[in-house]
Amino acid sequence: MMRIERRDFLAGLLGTVAVSSLGQRLSAAAVFATPMHSSLAGDPRRPQFHLLPTANWMNDPNGPIYYRGKYHIFYQYNPNGAFWGDMHWGHAMSADMVHWKHLPVALAPTQNSADADGCYSGTTVMQDGRAVILYTGVRLVPEVQATIKEGTHSMRETQCMAIANDAELCTWTKLSGPVIAAPPPGLAVTGFRDPSPWRQGDWWYMTIGSGIEGEGGAVLLYKSKDLCQWEYLHILVQREGSIALVTENQAKREVWECPEFFALGKKHLLIYSSSGKTYWMAGKLDSQSMQFKPETTGVLDYGSFYAPKTQLDKTGKRILWGWIVETRKAEEQKAAGWAGLMSLPRVLTLRADGRLEIGVAAEVEQLRQREQSLRITADEKENCRHLEALRVENCCGEILCTVLKGGPFALTIGSENESWLTLKYDPQHPGQILVDGALLPLEEHKELELQLYLDSSVIELFVNRQVAFTKRFYFSENAKRAARLQWEGNTTHITRLSVWQLDPISTDRLTT
Repeated sequence: MMRIERRDFLAGLLGTVAVSSLGQRLSAAAVFATPMHSSLAGDPRRPQFHLLPTANWMNDPNGPIYYRGKYHIFYQYNPNGAFWGDMHWGHAMSADMVHWKHLPVALAPTQNSADADGCYSGTTVMQDGRAVILYTGVRLVPEVQATIKEGTHSMRETQCMAIANDAELCTWTKLSGPVIAAPPPGLAVTGFRDPSPWRQGDWWYMTIGSGIEGEGGAVLLYKSKDLCQWEYLHILVQREGSIALVTENQAKREVWECPEFFALGKKHLLIYSSSGKTYWMAGKLDSQSMQFKPETTGVLDYGSFYAPKTQLDKTGKRILWGWIVETRKAEEQKAAGWAGLMSLPRVLTLRADGRLEIGVAAEVEQLRQREQSLRITADEKENCRHLEALRVENCCGEILCTVLKGGPFALTIGSENESWLTLKYDPQHPGQILVDGALLPLEEHKELELQLYLDSSVIELFVNRQVAFTKRFYFSENAKRAARLQWEGNTTHITRLSVWQLDPISTDRLTT
């Protein structure tokens, strides 16, 4: 995907109708009519074991938290249709991060308030036994007052707070005004959003995504005793020449969105999203000066994955959720009645050498049903016959393949007449793997582990827990929907190939 600023990114995804509606409360009757549930449930491109709303638009995960024995995840949601705009906080609850129950919308814009034109992304934390949301409220204002300067759609972003009223986190009371009403004086920002607080000692600290005019993306750091009164400290980290190159024009208006900062292993990890991709930095935090020194960096996912958010699970593992972006035209999304979904829960771990490992949480394995395995023999033709007989019915399954790095190979996933994703490896270039034509960096190992989750119109791919790549595909109307595996290369280098059917998490694709 092109490295472009967030507003252009959304414009490219959604088309002119959604962009022109920025900040406005849209009428469903004027722009979009939600299809019947029967149409949604019968849509073969609609995922079966990923979380998404019953209908309409989803983007960023917001405020995931494990609370009173349940996992809660909120998300950016438009109740008026399958296009971006009129941002609310949708809400779902789970006992296992896999099976979900939809709950009522948690946050909605309040007329004549700081969030009158949208409740943007944020975080849920615990304070004095109660769940608290810090989020960004937006309001249309004259450009001179704006932190997002878009001419007729210029907006002011402020940081707002809401407190839960019930054990299922269904109803919330908002504070009457913002807890941070404006960016720090003297900083010419290109954005000011996505608060992410954490407790450290006697203080709360909080990152806010921003950018400095003419310089590029930045993450601002604040501190507070009570979550209500915040003091600006300094820029935690900002763009420099060695970080994720973009063009000069893009850097001038860039915003590092959805930053999150947390301890992982013996170091600290910062994640942030910019220009259609999500990045990570690992390094050391000086807890006295609160200065962060990055040491290693990388990309969290090279595909259709953006604006992730993390939480701790019930055992203390760091879980990553991300927005899986649509890549089809806005008109097709509206006609389908749904757009966007949540990634599977991914576990983050940091190795001693500072490299990040990413894998799908073990809870997803409970969906495995019938397993098909390749019986590897010395007979190449026999292996090929067995491999070509493997199927993932209804595009709902998991593939696990381990391969010795003995020779070149290619693995293609698709139907009988369509290819959806292709991986290629050449031992003459051991530090990379080719995925759909993109060269992705890879550490050298004796064996490659390829793990793929295939779900109707999305593939989540993981290579050696180092490389993540999320692919959207939309099979044609006449395509057969049983996924096949095609192999080029010596099959005797395969040490394992297993294919599981995965159980849908609902009977009607509506994930509730």
